[in-house]
Amino acid sequence: MKKIAVFTSGGDAPGMNACIRSVVRSALYLKMEVYGIKYGYNGMIEGDIYKMKSYSVSNMVQRGGTILKSARSKDFMTKEGRKRAYDQLMQRGIEGIIAVGGDGTFTGANIFYDEYGIPTVGCPGTIDNDLYGSDYTIGFDTAVNTALDAIDKIRDTAASHDRVFFVEVMGRHSGYIAIQCGIGGGAELVMVPETSTTIDDVINTLKEGRDRQKTSSIIVVAEGDEQGNAHEIAGRVMKNLGDLDIRVSTLGHIQRGGSPTAFDRILASRLGLAAVEGLVNGQKNVMVGIIDNKVHYTNFKLAISKSKPLDQELIKLVQILSL
Repeated sequence: MKKIAVFTSGGDAPGMNACIRSVVRSALYLKMEVYGIKYGYNGMIEGDIYKMKSYSVSNMVQRGGTILKSARSKDFMTKEGRKRAYDQLMQRGIEGIIAVGGDGTFTGANIFYDEYGIPTVGCPGTIDNDLYGSDYTIGFDTAVNTALDAIDKIRDTAASHDRVFFVEVMGRHSGYIAIQCGIGGGAELVMVPETSTTIDDVINTLKEGRDRQKTSSIIVVAEGDEQGNAHEIAGRVMKNLGDLDIRVSTLGHIQRGGSPTAFDRILASRLGLAAVEGLVNGQKNVMVGIIDNKVHYTNFKLAISKSKPLDQELIKLVQILSL
């Protein structure tokens, strides 16, 4: 294999640039040509593809976001769009692809491989940490630390005014960010999509805290909790505990930005190298991940479809430490 391409797709995640850097320099080290595709699958269709050199990725390991940009592509969902993307790659003699993104990115890559057989290796780049086949995904650690910094500040004002704060973090289908923030931020309760927590559970937790002379509380809510978002949950709780001063803070997209942590930079660098080596060694239609600190390759279909359950010990730890 002499020519490969790399692109980022879906939601951005801190550490994507570190992964791009690793892919480019690993490919050059192995005497390969490497191309960058801008704007994900849209760029692949439109031919927004350029040859990358070592200097193309200078001074970027510390930068958040993605220099290759990202976009969601409706055209790639059509056969006509995928044919145009294939033609663009063939015009440049590209023999393999490295895709950095989440389940939507890998779903597209899986279909593209089935139709055209271009070897593709995916690097898991999503703050949600919800992909089966890797203990951690690129951007997760940074997102947790960003959210935790905000929660620490919110706790200061909660304690100063004897308030209850419902803090909403990202996680439409996954509670990984919420559970880590709950433990690290000393939350009284964590609400995640993977477990059932009723409004009565929230009310009882706050009442029990008040009985123990707790004057302030933090409830961390994953945006995809079955009871609704933080505003909806707080509103229902206020109807039953009107004497409490209840506030809501939605952290939103700040969790996606910022300089990646050392953990994410190293993880992204390892995954980038492993992706290039995987292509060279004949891996195709797989996601590269780190499990028990070792490189593993997992078929796209399995990485996308198999659920990645929360660690039950962490859920138990939240309950114990909130007493």
